[in-house]
Amino acid sequence: MAKKAPPEAELSYEQARAELAQIVTQLEAGEVPLTEAMSLWERGEHLADVCDKWLAGALARVEAAAASDGGDSADAGD
Repeated sequence: MAKKAPPEAELSYEQARAELAQIVTQLEAGEVPLTEAMSLWERGEHLADVCDKWLAGALARVEAAAASDGGDSADAGD
């Protein structure tokens, strides 16, 4: 029996990414019945959204930090 996934509000980026990677592996193997594959696909779409939200939040924090420093992170190496 599969381990129950934590509620999405509690999923870290790493947890969501790891579960998504497992789903991709299962789907790529092609040995999952169609109805289960569709459920896995839907779960994968949701996990991708969770990852996107985490990444968007991280980007916003980086941009806010760069703005508060008064510098442009793209020019930092110049």
